[in-house]
Amino acid sequence: MTIALPPAPDFGAPVELKPAPQVLAFLATRRSTSAVTLTEPAPSPDELDALIGLAARVPDHGKLAPWRFVILQGDAKGRFAARLEAIALARHDQTAAAKLAKLKIPPLCVAVIASPRPAAIPDWEQLLSAGAVCANLLYATLAAGYGANWITDWYAYDPDATALLGLTPAEKVAGFLLIGTAREAPMERERPDVAALVTHWQEPVS
Repeated sequence: MTIALPPAPDFGAPVELKPAPQVLAFLATRRSTSAVTLTEPAPSPDELDALIGLAARVPDHGKLAPWRFVILQGDAKGRFAARLEAIALARHDQTAAAKLAKLKIPPLCVAVIASPRPAAIPDWEQLLSAGAVCANLLYATLAAGYGANWITDWYAYDPDATALLGLTPAEKVAGFLLIGTAREAPMERERPDVAALVTHWQEPVS
């Protein structure tokens, strides 16, 4: 498949915002794909470039771009998973080793790395921007017709695993985006009762 996108606006040009009911319809039925159902084909290199470009169009206080991407695919992804498995087995942790199936099976993984910059913008806001990148990449990939799942798991937090991925001490894994073509449609899951989570602020009575 081909991802057809309009030309990116020039810097400083006015950007016309139009209602997009098709986007609302997509969000109303959006569902992540089980990682273990993902198979070839994955997005082509050009398609992946386009998806990452869309992922980067997120709110970013201070224009810091406090995130980066690590692509894991093919033999390189297999070697990365094997090294993680060796870490788990050296600790006699069969459970951690088994959890690597989600990483091993899909043909493509994009690690989104939160990489805070020294700035007046709090790290917390920079981390939120990295989370928004994960969501944008997930949504863009699904909207392009591929399957995708956003996970973390132990190898997002383990110091040996993050060092293997090439993170600095200041960086964190915001998410592993597992991407491919779904062998089966995902089933709808239980959704939260949004009404129970919404309040309307009222000024306190003194």
